[in-house]
Amino acid sequence: MTDLQRQTWEHRFASRAQNINASEIRDLFALLGNSDIISFAGGFPDANLFALPQFRYGYQKLLEDSPAIALQYCASEGYLPLRRWIADFMRRQGVDCSPDNILITSGAQQAIEFLSRLFLDKGDPLAVSKPSYLGALQIFNAYEPDYHFFDGDGISIASPGADKTRPLKLIYANPDFSNPTGETMDGTARRRLIDLARANDAPLIEDGAYRSLRYEGDPHPTIMQLDIADCGSIETSLVVYCGSFSKTMTPGLRIGWICAASQLINKLTLLKQSSDLNSSTINQMVMHCVADEMFDASVNISREVYRQRRDNLIRALEDHMPDNVNWKKPEGGMFVWLTLPKGIDARTLLAKAIAVEKVAFVPGRPFHADGSGGNTLRLCFSSCPLDLATEGVTRLARLIAAETAELHAMA
Repeated sequence: MTDLQRQTWEHRFASRAQNINASEIRDLFALLGNSDIISFAGGFPDANLFALPQFRYGYQKLLEDSPAIALQYCASEGYLPLRRWIADFMRRQGVDCSPDNILITSGAQQAIEFLSRLFLDKGDPLAVSKPSYLGALQIFNAYEPDYHFFDGDGISIASPGADKTRPLKLIYANPDFSNPTGETMDGTARRRLIDLARANDAPLIEDGAYRSLRYEGDPHPTIMQLDIADCGSIETSLVVYCGSFSKTMTPGLRIGWICAASQLINKLTLLKQSSDLNSSTINQMVMHCVADEMFDASVNISREVYRQRRDNLIRALEDHMPDNVNWKKPEGGMFVWLTLPKGIDARTLLAKAIAVEKVAFVPGRPFHADGSGGNTLRLCFSSCPLDLATEGVTRLARLIAAETAELHAMA
């Protein structure tokens, strides 16, 4: 964009538009089609695992048998059979609910956007993990909140400049195999967040996008389940659960959902009506058909493939990374989070990694709402074949070792 183009448009934008910026991940998407680059960047599921025959059959059958329904508008709340399926899925997660507690959204991203629009005014105190999901931060930034932070144990972190006298307005957590760190909150951490929500009378968004992708260990109860056990009903729970089929079935249909008290769902439905009327009817119908037939079987296949890729990545890190690079083995999800030696900036490292070693990752700073985390980075293992992942880690380790040696030489 030229300086003249900026002058032509920027003065016309609303003030909040200054907080709408491109993400590191968006800029890296162009690399995914470059066969010369080994990419740990985009947090994509493996397209080879999509249930292509079932999706193809679902579209064909609906267009043959029910085109007048499939190609028409539907209720803003969403396709009722799919909402019933999701309500049953949530009951399997320990959450007693009905279709009245479900709103279908265009992915979990739209769910977070609606909740931000509903609850956040400029300057409102918002608590997020540090680091936190970049897609959520991009949404939150547009509403100009006053950020407060907690760590993976649900413990508050000092937030310089944050107003401690005002109660929190909203809390956002990604408790299972979080993006970007891969961490999972234990039961104690989840209860700390419930206590935080109750003490501030603040809604708590539970982002469950990766919850089904567990490879070892026993699952922890959802935060919503724990809160309902205390308060007695989803209708009095402060927790708002955001789910998605993007990581378990396919992201291309853009089907997510919000599970919450019916009064809140009713209000969110009005936002849905004013935003896009309804999510694609035929996509909802096809997702219902495929999920009803084979959700568990499909997820089990993904778990096995991703578990092998996680283990392979961890072995490669153990075999090749310098001793001064730290990481933790995630119990599930798609990500491994690396902490580099102080003095190495991951964004600068990325430019060299692409140019010299032909390997890509996501720098960690954008996942930190306060701009910290320059020496961290995220590796995604879900869509990278075993041999390429091993080679990619070998290349990245070689570059980090060289950067470390250069730092020592300058000291």
